[in-house]
Amino acid sequence: MASRDNAAGAPLGDLVRTIAELRAHCPWMGALTHESLVEYLLEEAYEVAETIETEGGDADLKSELGDVLLQVVLHARLAEERGAFDLDDVARSLNAKMIRRNPHVFRPDGSLQDSFPATVEEIVLTWDAVKKAEKPERGHGFDGVPGALPALARAQKLLDRAERAGLPPAAGVTGVTGVDIPGTEEELGELLFGIVAAARAGGLDAERALRGALRRFQDSHGRVSPAS
Repeated sequence: MASRDNAAGAPLGDLVRTIAELRAHCPWMGALTHESLVEYLLEEAYEVAETIETEGGDADLKSELGDVLLQVVLHARLAEERGAFDLDDVARSLNAKMIRRNPHVFRPDGSLQDSFPATVEEIVLTWDAVKKAEKPERGHGFDGVPGALPALARAQKLLDRAERAGLPPAAGVTGVTGVDIPGTEEELGELLFGIVAAARAGGLDAERALRGALRRFQDSHGRVSPAS
């Protein structure tokens, strides 16, 4: 568990102990599983995003981040109870990954480099190369994009992956050329909302339609090589 000598670790350690007691003595908390927590994890993440996007303020952001942290602590506690890993292991693994994937800042032993000359483009390429080495079983550039993402977020992620793999940003997407894209996100939001409204009026499901387009996009470029 976190050391009491660590200023950040003391309150986190208190939280870990509180959750352990709740798991032991609260019937509702004790009945939670990884599976039953999924909906709460997604909900809390969206609430953080909404707080940031609506400029909800520091107090609200602190509260919403705490709710996300609760999900992490709960999942780690469930894993600890079955002897798999605990929160320290999660933090240790994450720390090692951040050091490994950022060699422009850290040496392999975690000490700082003498200088930090890398460009953003070089950093992205290095990050992708390290990820590829970590997970060689991934066969193409679209591997690792969660299928559970909402269709619009998934579309953006797939297009980003395709571009980083060397394809034109909208390769294989029909009807893109000639579309008058608004100049602001507010205008774009109104356009997207209008498309959904028109689809609904026509008896079409916009989310399902976009998921179908994404499947066709992936089928067309399913053998995209990962960025190297």
